[in-house]
Amino acid sequence: MRSKRAGAAVASCLALLAGCSEQAPERKKAAAAPPNSATIFTVSEQEVDDLEAVLATVRSKRVVDARARTPGTVASLKIIEGAHVEPGQVLGLVADPKIALRIRASDAQIIAFESRLSTAKAELERTTELQRKGFSTQARLDRAKTAFDVATNELSAARSERAVIEKQVEEGQVLAPAPGRVLKVGVTEGSVVMAGESIATIAANDYLLRLEVPGRHARFMKNGDTIKVGRRGLGPEQKDGAEGLIVLVYPEIQGGRVVADAEVGDLGTISSASAHWLGSRPASARRCRYLSN
Repeated sequence: MRSKRAGAAVASCLALLAGCSEQAPERKKAAAAPPNSATIFTVSEQEVDDLEAVLATVRSKRVVDARARTPGTVASLKIIEGAHVEPGQVLGLVADPKIALRIRASDAQIIAFESRLSTAKAELERTTELQRKGFSTQARLDRAKTAFDVATNELSAARSERAVIEKQVEEGQVLAPAPGRVLKVGVTEGSVVMAGESIATIAANDYLLRLEVPGRHARFMKNGDTIKVGRRGLGPEQKDGAEGLIVLVYPEIQGGRVVADAEVGDLGTISSASAHWLGSRPASARRCRYLSN
């Protein structure tokens, strides 16, 4: 019995040794085989588009003042804040009570000069006739001509003075310098104003978009960058909305933000919308499956 068990154990050991001797060459062959060729990817820095939602407000390109051209008292105002005006439209009237007195004085002066001219003309005609018949001297005729010329020039000067006063009355009208919307009316009826004083502030019809971008983007923002204006949540692949270009980047950073102006078509018709700055920045593109912690 014991001899049978010992024989079986010897046979098992021989079988194991034979199996190991057969697997050893296969392992050597696998170790000697060359490794598979690996794929090499080159990673380089490149410019990529960066769509950034930014704070923006609609501003007017130009804000102009309608000013009084003559000193006086505001007699009437024909505008209110928010009203739309056209160039040359009368916004108000500045009157000077002294102008009316000057007009009456000028009218009286003109009448006096007209009478003097009429007398000088009659005297010249009479002297000319007498001198032709030989009853008057040449010196008297010359004096009559001189008196007539002086009276003519005095009447012409008086009428010119009257025209200047009338022009001052016309300049009392406050005119709109440009088309736009009234932002502010700085006076009321009865206010005393000086020549050149602002009566109303008008925002011209040309609009732009004022952007405020975080300061970290200062070195990437430049003139000519594209912006998109559309509904909130606008994505880079969406085509709806208006597009514009940055025309001015202010060099000063205010409150940690870069301020820039952009021109967008039909900006006056945009109401509820958000602005997105489409800039560029350097980045390195890698596939996620090739990254590991």
